[in-house]
Amino acid sequence: MSRFGGPDPVGARRLTRPNPLWGSNGVAFGPDGRLHVAQFLAGRISAVDLASGDVEVVVAGDGPVQSPDDLAFGPDGSMYITDLVPDRVWRRGPEGGFTLVSDRVRVPNGIAFVGERLFVNEMRPGGRLLELFPDGGEPRVLADDLAMGNAMQLGPDGCLYYPHMLTNRVFRVPVDGGGPELVAEDVHEPVAVRFDRGGALVVLSRGAAGIVTRLDLFGTGDRTVVASGIVGLDNAAFDDENRMFVSSFASGGVAELSPDGRTRDVVPRGFDGPFGVTVDLGGTVYAADHYRLAGPADGEVVTHELLTFVHGIAADGGLLHVTSQYGDVRTYDPATGSVVPRATGLDRPTGIAVRGDGSLVVAESGAGRVVAVDGAGTVTVLAAGFDRPVDVALDAEQRCYVSDDVRGAVFRIEDGRPVLVVDGLDAPQGLVVRGDDLVTVETGGRRVVATSLTTGVRTVEAEDLAVGPPPGEDRAEPALFTHGVPGVPRRFAGLALGPDGSLYVSADGEGTVLRLTPARE
Repeated sequence: MSRFGGPDPVGARRLTRPNPLWGSNGVAFGPDGRLHVAQFLAGRISAVDLASGDVEVVVAGDGPVQSPDDLAFGPDGSMYITDLVPDRVWRRGPEGGFTLVSDRVRVPNGIAFVGERLFVNEMRPGGRLLELFPDGGEPRVLADDLAMGNAMQLGPDGCLYYPHMLTNRVFRVPVDGGGPELVAEDVHEPVAVRFDRGGALVVLSRGAAGIVTRLDLFGTGDRTVVASGIVGLDNAAFDDENRMFVSSFASGGVAELSPDGRTRDVVPRGFDGPFGVTVDLGGTVYAADHYRLAGPADGEVVTHELLTFVHGIAADGGLLHVTSQYGDVRTYDPATGSVVPRATGLDRPTGIAVRGDGSLVVAESGAGRVVAVDGAGTVTVLAAGFDRPVDVALDAEQRCYVSDDVRGAVFRIEDGRPVLVVDGLDAPQGLVVRGDDLVTVETGGRRVVATSLTTGVRTVEAEDLAVGPPPGEDRAEPALFTHGVPGVPRRFAGLALGPDGSLYVSADGEGTVLRLTPARE
């Protein structure tokens, strides 16, 4: 089931199945009994039938909600949504209409109802926990100085329980007055707190091991810890039979998680993006998947490292160089797990390539330029004057080519300036040089096109690709930052050339990596 819709790709083979959910964040059971899932990266909310695994989009990515991170249902069946990046809280009525509840909460995330009362917290250092009044009225602050709040819930004692993600602590605060109280500390990377039907406090970890901590606060006081293996847990909900269903910001999907750590997939996990893609000399495919480095293996997606905010990627011997649209370039060593900063303070760096001398060439999309980063971290401008350079590629003579998805063209840098090589393309992004051919992903035309650098002849090598936004969901672009907290990255359909001549495409519209095989195969 592809979240993109439309026909299967022509001329390409999926290495993994499509990911029905574009990352999965806040979850809550709706009046219809289905589990509703907020998808921050997609700007969507979907409803999951837990019996069949069927997924239906109930809030599409072309409406007023830009970046839903959590949700809760009111007594009348209305859905309340925290829209993180634009600082909004929405009400979606049972009839489907939207009403703005508040735009005075900064980085709104965790949300909970207590009877008919609505509470929201802020996911930022120094954040607040507030009561909101849907019919108007000034928000009431219950607690402040939250170290990154997130998913919260009312406990059996009438207090709201919430995590401090940065300090590994869980707090509670009475809803009718009184200060916050520390409940538990040394909790592994807490991202969500929930209560099961028996009153036990369950705390999810956002880390790679998928740790879940249970605390019997109102009984023995015992603490138990299990590792689920689900990378990047985000949220959880318990059904009437006390079955726990969890989401993952890193890989999407919905799984049933037993108290002993065993899992059962309801909606399979996969890529959140992916964004950039690369292949090392051994043929291993790596994808920059926003929250992690991941790749296809035997039809599944495996996480190599929970390395946050990665978008461009290039293999270099045993190393991987990555960019983050939030401004930095890093080098990751898979053998040791070490990460070395290479450059910071760039304006939305995206595509990356490696020169023969070891320096890195980076498309600085936000600044309209291409830069080089040497081994000492010195940044040098190679060329400026682009509208939006997205990817870079080098030929055998180390000449640099640049795709510009606003201009619909590919340029070559000559004497410090861009020279037009190919135009008339429809939003070109991923780019490689393959012998005499310049190959790019046209995200607007949803195809891979090769252009001969000698004759100018163009050949369509694959089409009907799930790249770019799904049809009808070309939403307004959310901000990259909000109050110093990372917002939503821009989509990037990367392209890589394998050692055997195969092309690999990040099909970011459906969450797969595609392989285009050489003609001899």
